[in-house]
Amino acid sequence: MTVFKPFKALRPVEEFANKVASLPYDVMNRQEAKKMAFSNDKSFLHVVRSEIDLDDDISPYDNRVYQKAKENLNKFINEGFLKRDKQKCFYIYRQEMNGKIQTGLVGCAGVDDYLNNKIKKHEHTRPSKEIDRINNFDYCNANTAPIFLTYRKNKEVSNIIQSWMDNNRPVYDFISDDEIKHIVWVIDNKEIIESLINIFKKIEYLYIADGHHRSASAIKVALKRRKRNTNYNGNEEFNYFLSVAFPDEDLYIMDYNRVVKDLNGLTSDEFIEKIKEKFEVRPYEGQGCYKPNKKHEFGMYLDNKWYSLIAKENTFNKNDEVSSLDASILQDNLLKPILGIDDPRTNERIDFIGGIRGLEELETRVENDMKVAFSMYPTTIEDLLKVADADKIMPPKSTWFEPKLRSGLFVHELD
Repeated sequence: MTVFKPFKALRPVEEFANKVASLPYDVMNRQEAKKMAFSNDKSFLHVVRSEIDLDDDISPYDNRVYQKAKENLNKFINEGFLKRDKQKCFYIYRQEMNGKIQTGLVGCAGVDDYLNNKIKKHEHTRPSKEIDRINNFDYCNANTAPIFLTYRKNKEVSNIIQSWMDNNRPVYDFISDDEIKHIVWVIDNKEIIESLINIFKKIEYLYIADGHHRSASAIKVALKRRKRNTNYNGNEEFNYFLSVAFPDEDLYIMDYNRVVKDLNGLTSDEFIEKIKEKFEVRPYEGQGCYKPNKKHEFGMYLDNKWYSLIAKENTFNKNDEVSSLDASILQDNLLKPILGIDDPRTNERIDFIGGIRGLEELETRVENDMKVAFSMYPTTIEDLLKVADADKIMPPKSTWFEPKLRSGLFVHELD
């Protein structure tokens, strides 16, 4: 049994939805965020990246940043950019990108389900990254950004959502600057809300697709409040966290590519010879960049040339959920033993490029500040579910989900 419940969303008034909605806080740096929000006083970046409204010499982790986030959220409410729904509702959030559609149900997942592993994870988190969102959520007294959840498709949920979309007018319908269409409906019918609650009770597990640090932060804020409120009964809003749950078949995972600064002291010829021990190496004779066509294939860009790399049979365990992932195969057979990248999460010689930027970005990076690039075949959603079901952890930077959920369309207040 999993808990997924309605809530009274704090959300934009209809005329401001396009202005308020912002990209997630962690997909841009400070200067990029400042530029995005410079001429838009309604951008929710003023809440999730509030350092943009302070002097650049103030650390983004300074307490003044989180106090500013609180002030900005209150300003959004007081100036009428955001309104609070009067009753608890579910919300449908539909995104359309390049002909691909994903339709999720917005609600609140349970802290105890997370703690009891009814909400499955597939990534480690870093405490230093958690602290930032803990402070943002705590100061704002709200989950200011949603967690991206998935579940194995349930026909009952899908039928209810489709029927509601067919028979009700959306409250938001706009195209963002990156040409992604965002449509939102409010489900305020109490009987349908109760039906959805009961259907989710029959869904065995929810899975974190994206947002492991945000979810871990939300949990720690909840635990802090439980500690302060020893007589809590479990129904308080701080026992739940803002989420959007999508059926697995809707989700689109893009490639998550790698670039490395040097060849660890090797010449290009020596490097290629070492690769041949574990991979079949073939020069790419086609036009443009090399995009792998299936699992266990990789592209490599080196010295202005593209190569295809095909992992040999003895390089991974086909029956192991983690070691058979392409991110593991590349890490275990090339990045670590040949290039000396022991921990890709912390090694400064490696960087990661989301597939949304295109493979041309790999060429640009190699021409400017890197030596070699690797294009990847995308991890599948079934791979993710298998790893999570086995209670294992995927290698860092294994998945890049598109489109990204916007911040500011839904805020879950904790009191």
